[in-house]
Amino acid sequence: MYSTIILVNKPRGISSNTVVNIVKRVVGAKKAGHLGTLDVAGEGLLPVTIEKATKLFDYYLNKDKVYKTVFKFGETTDTLDLEGKVIARDNKIITKEALLNVIPSLIGRYPQMPPQFSAKKIGGVKAYDLARQGKEAKLKPKEIEVYNIKLLKQLSINEFELEIHCSSGTYIRSICRDLAIKLSTYGVMYSILRTKCGEFDIKDSFTLEEIKQGAFSTIPLEKLFNLPKIQVSEIEKDKLLNGIYIKLDCKESEINCFYQDNYLGVLEKIEDYYKFKHRFV
Repeated sequence: MYSTIILVNKPRGISSNTVVNIVKRVVGAKKAGHLGTLDVAGEGLLPVTIEKATKLFDYYLNKDKVYKTVFKFGETTDTLDLEGKVIARDNKIITKEALLNVIPSLIGRYPQMPPQFSAKKIGGVKAYDLARQGKEAKLKPKEIEVYNIKLLKQLSINEFELEIHCSSGTYIRSICRDLAIKLSTYGVMYSILRTKCGEFDIKDSFTLEEIKQGAFSTIPLEKLFNLPKIQVSEIEKDKLLNGIYIKLDCKESEINCFYQDNYLGVLEKIEDYYKFKHRFV
């Protein structure tokens, strides 16, 4: 299997790594990975990388995400989602107007405290493992940015559907918790659906069943980089593959590099010479 990306619509109740292993087996790849974990309870867009496309993980690590989520106010769980047990309730009724009034206070850049049940590591141990042992993890807030929170609709009393555009590393469960605090009540995330990851959109994704049936398409890696295209000679290709900088008749700081129409990767300019920034051969 050649290096590429397959956009998967991950179902709820299955881990991201399990999805990757299914896709890897179906396409007969030697290596596979993904560009951002979704929790087992999460669903939606999961870009799966095949072969050398797995090198793109760091490149996509800080890409923005968009989620659709349902928050329920008036109760909470120890995990801040439906995977946990209810630990608090009250009788407060949250109106649409009240929610709209506090949403702007959580838009912007600020330090966000992760949930106790999270994959954050404390001394090499994941926070959720400590939480399951009844121990409180000493978590530290992480700088995140929320670009927009849109209230889509009210589903029932205290139950709202929202769309959240945020930076990588943002915990949607924490946004639910923090909104609830500002509303002087409790909150729990009922569902989460990732709709965008960087430039990737869920409308272009495929279900696992479609992938198993071969009814899917892949994304050519050169399409990920909106860059000028250049063809190199065999000598230039060999030099690049051996880590030797080459001189090209080009002024661009970054270019898509091809040899006989085979995509090699992205070259970056260092002074007057070019070398690989992302290599896919």
